[in-house]
Amino acid sequence: MGRRIAVTTTDRLTIFQHFGRAESFHIVDIEGKSYTFAEVRHTESACREGGHDETRFDGILDLLSDCEAVVTGKIGPGAAEYLLRRGMRVFEAPGVIEEVLNAIIARHMPEEPGDQPSI
Repeated sequence: MGRRIAVTTTDRLTIFQHFGRAESFHIVDIEGKSYTFAEVRHTESACREGGHDETRFDGILDLLSDCEAVVTGKIGPGAAEYLLRRGMRVFEAPGVIEEVLNAIIARHMPEEPGDQPSI
């Protein structure tokens, strides 16, 4: 198996959803410079009225344990820091999913995990 990233989308066309409100993550397999949708994983959203629940962040991290990054339309600074401190890369990148994923793969996902991306 290649590398995986998780995407917050409800339609597989656009990335617009807020990370904390996501009730599912679309898992994308990356091979070289291309990607394919692998599966959808469901969860409870981490945000509730008045704030987020960090114990739910732990559940999301477990759910996405085989992914190296999350791509989302919006993420708050607390959630982003929480994920980053635990080794999950975070990309806040709303837009057309094909364009966003191609750009992230080209710019930030070297073909081999140890390679350095070109700038």
